[in-house]
Amino acid sequence: MNRLNQKYKETVVPSLVEKFEYASVMQVPKIEKIVINMGVGDAVSNSKNLEKAVSELTLIAGQKPVVTTAKKSIAGFRLREGMPIGTKVTLRGERMYDFLDKLVTVSLPRVRDFRGISKKAFDGRGNYTLGIKEQLIFPEISYDDVDKVRGMDIVIVTTAQTDEEARELLTQLGMPFHK
Repeated sequence: MNRLNQKYKETVVPSLVEKFEYASVMQVPKIEKIVINMGVGDAVSNSKNLEKAVSELTLIAGQKPVVTTAKKSIAGFRLREGMPIGTKVTLRGERMYDFLDKLVTVSLPRVRDFRGISKKAFDGRGNYTLGIKEQLIFPEISYDDVDKVRGMDIVIVTTAQTDEEARELLTQLGMPFHK
């Protein structure tokens, strides 16, 4: 069993029950899934870039990502409907906890001038979105293999009803929020 999952069950659940006075343990919010999305805008002109993004995301997530396609045609971007435009991966269960643990303990502290992540990126329904400017903060990515710095969005979907509950859950799981 993963270290973070164990911490959630043994310490986070009881403290959240105490803080928010839930009637049942089943009301305690938990992390449902983590979606990592990497938009590759230059895949329109060069499909090799998309393959590179897919291989990098596979290394980071430990799971093969899905190629996403354009829903609409936009002439200004030379984009037609159905063209591959990015890649995403959805993590659940053990892999999700492994990734979150790695993100919090290894990757985020490697960000330059890191002072914590924003508390404002909750969506009102208890989900948290985090933007990362470069994929180099992950230990699996070798600096020499990177041809282009790509960013990604990491969405942490929780079962929390409010942002306050979700913030408390993530804080107790070790998310380094801005002071």
